[in-house]
Amino acid sequence: MDKQNVLMNAPHPRTDVLPPGYPPQYPPAALQGPPGHTEYSKPQAGYPVPPADYSVPPAGYSVPPAGYPVPAQPVQNQPVYNQPGGPAGVPWMPAPPPPLNCPPGLEYLSQINQVLIHQQIELLEVLTGFETNNKYEIKNTLGQRVYFAVEDTDFCTRNCCGPSRPFTLRIIDNMGKEVITLTRPLRCSSCCFPCCLQELEIQAPPGIPVGYVIQNWHPCLPKFTIQNEKREDVLKITGPCVVCSCCADIDFEVKSLDEQIVVGKISKQWSGLLREAFTDADNFGIQFPLDLDVKMKAVMIGACFLIDFMFFEKTGNQEQRSVLW
Repeated sequence: MDKQNVLMNAPHPRTDVLPPGYPPQYPPAALQGPPGHTEYSKPQAGYPVPPADYSVPPAGYSVPPAGYPVPAQPVQNQPVYNQPGGPAGVPWMPAPPPPLNCPPGLEYLSQINQVLIHQQIELLEVLTGFETNNKYEIKNTLGQRVYFAVEDTDFCTRNCCGPSRPFTLRIIDNMGKEVITLTRPLRCSSCCFPCCLQELEIQAPPGIPVGYVIQNWHPCLPKFTIQNEKREDVLKITGPCVVCSCCADIDFEVKSLDEQIVVGKISKQWSGLLREAFTDADNFGIQFPLDLDVKMKAVMIGACFLIDFMFFEKTGNQEQRSVLW
């Protein structure tokens, strides 16, 4: 019994004696506060004073250990720069929430009613006259890049078939992912052969058709029909009788099926005398209703590329503005 009392009354080993340079494990009693108190008005002894811009993390978050960098937090709805798939230095349009039944990658088109398409100048093509793969930037009205388009055809096809060449055009988003594929087979470009006129298939995502652009026979006007994935007619496109203009835009009107209501347009914009004379780098603007199905907006973008190849493409620095009559 005496031995037990001696052990119980013996002083406990000291825990506050630590090697030099180590802070005490527990704060002084004066800083502990009443029971249940969890906040302190002063830093614990041996701990450095926080800097002036220090902020307490919200509930549920822990402060990382010393020596570990604090991870950067993503900033929402800000322009993205230098993503793969296009030239650096141009901000990309932030991706909006995808609407219902929207093919992946087409959510960008759900919140815009106009796009600008700028073809890039190929210096090798200007100097040598050999046709190179076309490249385009697709932007919104704020100048933010929505997509980047690249032609994918071989050297012989480009330089032997010229503007009438079959092509595959790949449209990629800001992550470098192909979201739209345009396929144009080899067809005639003259109204003398009405059974084999131009056609373009639009796939989104690649491998899944969402619409078609079909050239319609007409003796004096460039006319096209926009179809959905079931090849049902949705809209009509009518161009001017003479697809040539100086110092002015050239408009292709997008109309309802009865051609009584104009719902949008595809405009070839005047780019300046030097650019027009010595390059085939054209600028286009496309207007469509804001509430138009994103699939049909993608098909209208495809129609713009088909119109560019048919009427405004050059080969060997010689303008080949095709006519349908």
